[in-house]
Amino acid sequence: MPADHSPEQQSTAARRATRPAGAPSGERRIGRHRAPEPPRRGARALLASTPARVVLAGGVTCCLGLVAFAGTQESEHRTEPLREVLAERAAADERASRSLDRGASPLAVPVPAATPSPAATRKPKPKPRPARPVRPRPVAGLTQAQMDNAKVIVDVGVDMGVPKRGLVVAIATAMQESNLHNLASDVLPESFDHPHQGSGSDHDSVGLFQQRPSSGWGTVAQLMRPAYAARAFYTALLEVPGWQDMSVTAAAQAVQISAFPDAYAKHEQRATTVVAALI
Repeated sequence: MPADHSPEQQSTAARRATRPAGAPSGERRIGRHRAPEPPRRGARALLASTPARVVLAGGVTCCLGLVAFAGTQESEHRTEPLREVLAERAAADERASRSLDRGASPLAVPVPAATPSPAATRKPKPKPRPARPVRPRPVAGLTQAQMDNAKVIVDVGVDMGVPKRGLVVAIATAMQESNLHNLASDVLPESFDHPHQGSGSDHDSVGLFQQRPSSGWGTVAQLMRPAYAARAFYTALLEVPGWQDMSVTAAAQAVQISAFPDAYAKHEQRATTVVAALI
């Protein structure tokens, strides 16, 4: 080293002489001769690379899997005692249900069956419709009005327990006396105040059997009702001794005391047909 150099220059030259070859200098070079700085290897640079991202994602996934597995194991450990308790209860219930002589559970409280109130269950009964009277089909050459009157006579006799022969006697009598019509009397003007089907002029005789109020058969109003007139006839017939053994004519005459006692016989066959159709 030349002797004319200053001490500072000499120390600098000594440091340069002792630096190994190729070692980077700590001093910053200026100008165009500055050496390029090596690339930095910081955290951002590592995360920016694709391999590093893949490795980091795999690590996160493994960590999450381990956490989930640990949570599952922990939940299984927690629920294991509960499962055992439920299994024991189910086994006990099954054993109890198979027992035939088991008693009622002390916890079971009997619930009384609800009884519906009578007012709630009672349904209003429909009102029965009035039955229409069945009008019989006319037979033996009778009209509907005559057949209706014959039915009244037969129904009253059946209700009184009169035998069939007595019914025939009553129908034959009404055929002869009024031709089975409910007649008023020209002699009794009040008889026209009641339902009638014509009139007659044989004294004060009225109704189906031409019974006379003056003879004690009843009032005009009573005798103009076919049911009352039939009942009055049967009552008198049943009082005749041995009437069942008499002929139709004789039995009818014993009740009516007619001026033509043999007139009833001609109606016996038709009366029998009518009675057979009505009973």
